[in-house]
Amino acid sequence: MIQHPSYTVEPWRLRETELNFDILGQSESVFALSNGHIGWRGNLDEGEPHGLPGSYLNGVHETRPLPYAEAGYGYPEAGQTVINVTNGKVIRLLVDDAPFDLRNGHVRDHERILDFRTGLLERRVEWESPGGRVVRVRSTRLVSLVQRSVAAICYEVEAVGADLRVVVQSELVANEALPQADDDPRVSAVLEAPLRSEEHSGRAAGAVLVHCTAVSGLRLAAAMDHQVDAPPSAQETVECFEDLARYTVTAELKAGERLRLVKYVAYGWSHARSEPAVRAQVEAALTAAAQTGWDGLAGGQRAYLDDFWERADVEVEGDAEVQQAVRFALFHVLQAGARAEGRAIPAKGLTGTGYDGHAFWDSETFVLPVLTYTAPEAAAHALRWRRDTLPMAQDRARQLGLEGAAFPWRTITGAECSGYWPAGTAAFHVGADIADAVTRYVNATGDLDFEKGVGLELLVQTARLWRSLGHHDAQGRFRVDGVTGPDEYSAVADNNVYTNLMAQHNLRSAAAVAERHADESRAYGITEEETASWRDAAEAMFIPYDEALGVHSQSESFTTHQAWDFANTSPEQYPLLLHFPYFDLYRKQVVKQADLVLAMHLRPDAFTDEQKARNFAYYEALTVRDSSLSACTQAVLAAEVGHLELAHDYLAEAALMDLDNLEHNTRDGLHTASLAGTWVALVAGLGGMREHDDTLGFTPRLPAGITRLCVNLSVRARRLRIEITADGAAYRLLEGDSLRILHNGRPVDVTSGKPVVLPVLKASSDAPPGQPPGREPARRRT
Repeated sequence: MIQHPSYTVEPWRLRETELNFDILGQSESVFALSNGHIGWRGNLDEGEPHGLPGSYLNGVHETRPLPYAEAGYGYPEAGQTVINVTNGKVIRLLVDDAPFDLRNGHVRDHERILDFRTGLLERRVEWESPGGRVVRVRSTRLVSLVQRSVAAICYEVEAVGADLRVVVQSELVANEALPQADDDPRVSAVLEAPLRSEEHSGRAAGAVLVHCTAVSGLRLAAAMDHQVDAPPSAQETVECFEDLARYTVTAELKAGERLRLVKYVAYGWSHARSEPAVRAQVEAALTAAAQTGWDGLAGGQRAYLDDFWERADVEVEGDAEVQQAVRFALFHVLQAGARAEGRAIPAKGLTGTGYDGHAFWDSETFVLPVLTYTAPEAAAHALRWRRDTLPMAQDRARQLGLEGAAFPWRTITGAECSGYWPAGTAAFHVGADIADAVTRYVNATGDLDFEKGVGLELLVQTARLWRSLGHHDAQGRFRVDGVTGPDEYSAVADNNVYTNLMAQHNLRSAAAVAERHADESRAYGITEEETASWRDAAEAMFIPYDEALGVHSQSESFTTHQAWDFANTSPEQYPLLLHFPYFDLYRKQVVKQADLVLAMHLRPDAFTDEQKARNFAYYEALTVRDSSLSACTQAVLAAEVGHLELAHDYLAEAALMDLDNLEHNTRDGLHTASLAGTWVALVAGLGGMREHDDTLGFTPRLPAGITRLCVNLSVRARRLRIEITADGAAYRLLEGDSLRILHNGRPVDVTSGKPVVLPVLKASSDAPPGQPPGREPARRRT
């Protein structure tokens, strides 16, 4: 894994058997810990060397101006960038006055393990100093999934072979120096010294630092406390400055003797509360953590994850790397949203500063389907955040001369932060993506209280946007002109199929929910005339189709554009957006990421089987996958039309996006949507899962390289287990009452008794379609 022999393939762990300075940035991302509220990159305990120091609080950002060569009406004026907050990970060690620095001396042994079942990051080092002194260091780190404001480290030092003196320095560090970003626009802007000190104080074995941001006006506090098990002669001191607090313990260790330090760190932030209130919050969280103790925090972490894996585990036989990767993916997707509570799920989670820490449509379309069926409370919280940002989305719509809500393309707080109109404001499909996530969540959980509150409000305001954005033409067709679909290489086009089909679903869903909850609808001023207009627009929605080619045109006139010259595009010129002007990309037939193919996944009812096969083949030849969002969707449709080996190829690409650093930017943080796409490719692809209102359907089949696939899902307070082999698919309820599903289109009732075993379909015998030269996925199995 990570294309290096020091990474092993194990079903429940990510293990690094030696430290490699050349890939520190990448390893820091894959070893990151988070709970959706706090994020700690997998930096070494001693802080150096590092690729990118990183400690993040969800929502804590700085505001910066968005410069334009020429201003225009409706352009967003300010951007938002996630900032590196006070670092509580740092624990420095001196061995007889020699700094514990793995660049010096001799590393006899080094291992790190991220355990997906315990939620702990463990590190074990044996090091010989330049002076010949030897120590063993073992650290175990967690970011609590139970106490969301708390992180903790258990740090042990052992003298090996001889007596020695050790000094352990545990720190809080603000305004760390960060490396400069490169020229890749996907990399976040770097802000220097974004925190201004408000208060600092030390006490006994701990300290607290309080800072504020200069422009965004956020106040944050970080506090630490310690419990130490050391020889009686050990001495302790505390120092505190504006940007640094340090707790030091000095001890004489005999050979074989250990010093054990447990460090508790608590974070809190607010845009409204006073400095004393924020400080009191973190001090209270520290008190609770110390009362729980290290063993209690670790036990709570294990119990939380035991419950999650009972509901969410995916077993894969035949491909050990995909087995490891899907559990790695599920673990990190859970970390991204588990305790986000009132905040967004950023595209990188809280693992790095890529994309400035912004959230996109990725969350609703790729991440929330996974959480909906594995950790539904986290999905509900993410959608509540969208509802909380509705006032900003409504203001944005009014600024654009529209009704309803225009949700941002990229944001931290809910305000639009995209300074590039064609791939930002014009990508109105984000509203329909949110509506789709709402209907999926309600259908999967049966949460009617959510539907008539949060759900209704989101559906109504997004439906109003579509009704005002589109219009009926002379032929009576409802058109949505001048928009950008998921394919960012085809911008400001008329009647993008994905956008129109998702808008159609949005309009129908809003009308149905408004009618189901008539009393609540009246509070929003919804009338029968308005819901009728939504239904009329949905029924008349224009879906472009090229009769001559026998395929759907991704957007109106797309199939008449000049084809991209793939033959004369070198491998070094990908991704295309970094080597060609957007003007050239926009007027050619070249697809950055699955667009019409994604429409066939999310709106399968709008296409016949023959259309799916022809569309898939046509767009395979145009799709270059310059986005990490594409492979999982191509896996889903490849499986549906019968190209199972190709589906396996794309599954592996999505699964190994970060573990093999396929986009060459994992150092900036993990690709959370592609991680979620691993689950999507397995469950919706090989499992064939599709949503038919409140009924799940499955059309399972496996490629030759995967001999068994077993999936657990949470559906309407039930736990459903599906086990797929070449011989058939077995459905069984592990918890809850009887559930009706569809298997190969036919209804089946599943109970908690004997599994229902049904045959699986065979793969297509047709040759799979080709891809642009040089953009074929790596062959997984022959």
